[in-house]
Amino acid sequence: MNIKQRILFVLVIIATISACTPDEVEFSIPPPRDRAEQQITDNDSLLNYLSTHYYNRSTFDDTSQDYSIDDIIITQLPTDDDGNFLDLPDPDNNELLIDAVQTFNSSFQGADYEYYVLNLNPTASGAQPNFTDDVSIKYSGTMQDGDDFDSTPNPITLDLISVIPGWRDVLQDVNTAESGPTVNPDGTVSFSNYGFGVMFLPSGLGYFNAPPPGSGIFAYSNLIFKFELYDATPNDHDSDGILSHLEDLNNNEDITDDDTDDDAIPNFFDADDDGDGVLTINEDLNNDGDPTNDDSDNDGIPNYLDEDSTESNES
Repeated sequence: MNIKQRILFVLVIIATISACTPDEVEFSIPPPRDRAEQQITDNDSLLNYLSTHYYNRSTFDDTSQDYSIDDIIITQLPTDDDGNFLDLPDPDNNELLIDAVQTFNSSFQGADYEYYVLNLNPTASGAQPNFTDDVSIKYSGTMQDGDDFDSTPNPITLDLISVIPGWRDVLQDVNTAESGPTVNPDGTVSFSNYGFGVMFLPSGLGYFNAPPPGSGIFAYSNLIFKFELYDATPNDHDSDGILSHLEDLNNNEDITDDDTDDDAIPNFFDADDDGDGVLTINEDLNNDGDPTNDDSDNDGIPNYLDEDSTESNES
């Protein structure tokens, strides 16, 4: 299963649990740990991993070539008889991850996080995704012990609002392909000069205490994803004429807490954002395809967010 399928699977499991009778086996998730405290543990573990593992750097020296995630080989440093780590082998061709990754920061559910990205194609020049876009991507996921838990042999499309938070953080800073898709003679498609690398995520930006059942991921597991990012397409989830990332009114990259009319439906899923009885798409009075620039009473609040402005382009 890919990441999106697992999220849907978890929702089904939750619904099933709530319908259990007393005689049925119940599935329970342990109470979550303190996120800030767990992040300290997770970050120490990630830094230790990055300091004791290396990758085949010289493989990617030719920046004119497109590479695959299968070309990325991450190896643990050799050890002596006492288990002490030895020096980096063949330093002309290999590099310690700790010396190659970029460090990023983000906040999620009240905790501050550090995560790490190995960007293997900084020359990619396509647009970076918004945090609500659909992305075309190929990836493989492992835990720090090297166990694989997920992969896609072919590119798939994922909605970034439906994936783990670490993906939204990372992929917004990765460029998509310079060109493509190109349809090949065998019917497959290909891209050129795409975003490419590895992300190293703490559990708090992954599944934290509730990994998908049957996924092989343990609670509080740090996750590693190799990825090829090809394309991004902006979403308008409620088809109201406003792209979903623009419905993040408080700019916190959480579109679920923006609800202008307090009807318990966030704006990005609400066809009438201000609850004035006029559909948001019909408050585009100048019919330029953008309801955000129509303000009939010049009060600085666009009509689609102003319940006192009920003009419609249908009248």
